[in-house]
Amino acid sequence: MLQNLRYDILNLKFEPIFCIIRGMKSYNQYCGLAYALDIIGERWTLLIIRELIAGPRRFTDLVAGLPGISTNLLSERLKGLEQQGVLSRRALPPPAGSTVYALTPLGQALEQTLLELGKWGSQFVPQSAEGATLLNVGSYALTLKTFFRPEQAQGVNETYELHIDNEVLQVQIKEGEIHVQQGEALDADMILYADMPTYLALLQRQINPDEAVSKRLIRIEGESPLP
Repeated sequence: MLQNLRYDILNLKFEPIFCIIRGMKSYNQYCGLAYALDIIGERWTLLIIRELIAGPRRFTDLVAGLPGISTNLLSERLKGLEQQGVLSRRALPPPAGSTVYALTPLGQALEQTLLELGKWGSQFVPQSAEGATLLNVGSYALTLKTFFRPEQAQGVNETYELHIDNEVLQVQIKEGEIHVQQGEALDADMILYADMPTYLALLQRQINPDEAVSKRLIRIEGESPLP
């Protein structure tokens, strides 16, 4: 048995899926976590991936969702992630003609890691957002997934369309799973209109849906009730 184990170890083949970009800082440690941090450990990188979780984004969308980042630094980070195969860039067909960035399967595989990091980080989020920058609804797409409870969604098969300020997010719950992406739904069971402070207050249960409706903080179309 030990002889077979020794044979297996000696014949292991490691196939690196990325290369070190010239000028890129590296921990140079023979460790999976260190190699991961070489790729996604720099400032802003994970937040760029967060922005792309709900679907492709234009450069201007990324700038809007990442207040404080310079356009030069964003371009540098995007270029690095593209070279590492974490995201890809493509041009939309006419009449749009815009260039968008999207996660590759390699990048999408980071979703569970981001969910766990967000869940861990939520314990440090203050009760009030005073002094902090509120983001676009697409930036909070992971929040819905982070606190989704599959056991409470059994038997639910519905699609919700969230109009928060100037962005639209569609949320589909089916067979205990949740799917979130940018854009309008084809046939939404419920459409919610709200501003970002109210939306976050609903998520944090600082206000209940009935109260928000009575105060005209939100508007709902459709028959599906809010949980």
